[in-house]
Amino acid sequence: MRAQFPAYNRFVKQISTGAWLAILAQFGFGAKAIFIKLAYAAHPELDAVTLLALRMIFSLPFFLLMVWWARRRNGETQIVPLTSHDWWLVVFLALIGYYLSSFLDFWGLQYISAALERLILFTNPSFVVLLSAMFLAVKITKRVGLALLVSYVGLVLAYWHDLRVTDDTGALVKGTLLVLGAALTYAIYLLLGGQLTKRIGSTRFTAYMMLIATVFVLAQFVAMRPISALDLPITVYGYCVGLAVFSTAAPVWMMAEALKRLGANDASMIGSVGPIVTIGLGVVFLGESVSLLQLIGAALVLLGISLITKK
Repeated sequence: MRAQFPAYNRFVKQISTGAWLAILAQFGFGAKAIFIKLAYAAHPELDAVTLLALRMIFSLPFFLLMVWWARRRNGETQIVPLTSHDWWLVVFLALIGYYLSSFLDFWGLQYISAALERLILFTNPSFVVLLSAMFLAVKITKRVGLALLVSYVGLVLAYWHDLRVTDDTGALVKGTLLVLGAALTYAIYLLLGGQLTKRIGSTRFTAYMMLIATVFVLAQFVAMRPISALDLPITVYGYCVGLAVFSTAAPVWMMAEALKRLGANDASMIGSVGPIVTIGLGVVFLGESVSLLQLIGAALVLLGISLITKK
């Protein structure tokens, strides 16, 4: 029967390809914290400043390629020129959304588990909702209010799990606050960058963000660390390459393609598997503990955020 409807076959194939791209992207994003934790474990003197600089250096060629690809695919005549105001906004968003948020995240992962970090970051849509209510007078409906409550109860349960197994409560609190800062700054980036992303295209916008953020990251490294800080074991460089390729460039491209094929709603629903992926990878590669309390907390976070993002 399907052979009689070639348009239907193409539609199913497109949906299937988009779904697989979204799933693979979530594995890439989910593995980010794993690569970071493994790099820290491989060299105890490694810090967030150096590790973030290496990630951006190895990611840079891929984002230069993204800019070239966006121009080649769209053609020079279809490239929307950026005004001076646009460029200032791009620089500001790169500063808070890709540099500051990434730095706080990398720093926080020195103190907390990969699973808790992923769950905290996954709540950034709730920060978008709260910031919209505070500064844009967007009303929080009863459904969204309930979703916020559910997601934060889940986060508290997951946090309680880590609190029970940690030997250093102070480090856990510090790491949690740092990653919460990362989620908050990224929410500001999402809130302010939405319209510009639609106007100039997500691939081009993301590439510009990464290129400018790389300048901030490398400037920070040069100002705070000697070049000898890059004298690291080859294992650390291997993890950095994996971080740049499999957890930065590849999933960004795959998620952009999935969004085009599936639309934002379906892609975001598939994206909800991200924290579960990180929990599983953390157990396998980092030996992190998992409990029923943590799984219940993760399920509540996923439920709450799904309710927030569902149209």
